[in-house]
Amino acid sequence: MSRARQLGKLFVADMKLMFREKQVWFWNIFFPIILMVIFMLIFGSSSENFKAKIALVETSANATSDRLEQELRNVPVFEWKSELPVDQAQADKWIENKDVDAVIVLPATEDVKTLQLIFNKETEMSATSQAITGIIGQFIQQVNWNEAGVTPTYSFDVSSVSSGSEDLEYADFLMTGQIALAIAQGGLFGMVGMVEMRRKGLLKRLKMTPVRLGLLGLSGMIVRFILGIFQICVLTAIGSGFFGVNLHIDIATLIVAFFVGAVTFNAMGYMFSSFSKTMEAYMGFANIASFLMMFLSGIFFPTSGFPDWLKTVSEVLPLTYFVQGMRDGMAYGSGIGSSDYWMGIAILGGWGLFTYAIGALVYRKTKVEAR
Repeated sequence: MSRARQLGKLFVADMKLMFREKQVWFWNIFFPIILMVIFMLIFGSSSENFKAKIALVETSANATSDRLEQELRNVPVFEWKSELPVDQAQADKWIENKDVDAVIVLPATEDVKTLQLIFNKETEMSATSQAITGIIGQFIQQVNWNEAGVTPTYSFDVSSVSSGSEDLEYADFLMTGQIALAIAQGGLFGMVGMVEMRRKGLLKRLKMTPVRLGLLGLSGMIVRFILGIFQICVLTAIGSGFFGVNLHIDIATLIVAFFVGAVTFNAMGYMFSSFSKTMEAYMGFANIASFLMMFLSGIFFPTSGFPDWLKTVSEVLPLTYFVQGMRDGMAYGSGIGSSDYWMGIAILGGWGLFTYAIGALVYRKTKVEAR
């Protein structure tokens, strides 16, 4: 039987197995959707919608506390737990139970000129707490200027630029990174069937037939490739329909990045399966690779803030270049003519060739029966 016919029959068999296996549907379709929705809800919301729930404490009414309370009530991003100030005991209870983001204690006497800001220790380093601290700092500065009768000479205006379209937002980059992660994990974890076949002795039987084990791995990669296209369509539809992401798609850039990335991560999964004689070993390899790359490849935050040594690690990982390629094709709408893009694709492809060659070599040279 020719290699083409072998590949065709293996592909049909892998497709049937995929549709029959419920775990495939969960881990490759529903789990990426759940993961993306959670992270989009946490990180994808616009800063324009930022609100902080505040409790106000006034131990004794005085002219200073009344004036500061009136000014604080005008801060638009503050939502007040109560319309009137409360005592310290009630405020402490709210902050301990995390019913409020912060407590502001007004001066106890007219001569005291200090506001006290209280956070829960578990959340004092959160983004919300840091934002509240900055807002109160600006508020105090403005009050001091008003007290001194000084009109500020200088001010600043905040804006942002992008190498892509001006309507790009953080949610767009987060969603495209999540799509790349879903496809990568589909490849890393997608060859678990190979390990199961080894455990049951099927690989040993296949090795005694004319079937080439390299074609068995290649057919699995093609199935995952088709599944990856489905993942892109579903996750993009959810991102656009429910989170309002703005996409600027360049078809050529997207196709090249997706094809090379999908093949690469399936090849990595194939290599892990060649080393694994048990399900636990395979899942260990895949989990280590997945979690290492998940947080070091710029999916949730840029790698520019990493220490220099960690940037070097990030620049070696294949997921870094896959995320960049997918963002070029889906968010920036360009990249096919960029030398940086092709350099990333070359590194990504090199990982694929290297890992597939190792997997095929191991399967050909070692025993495939389970211990």
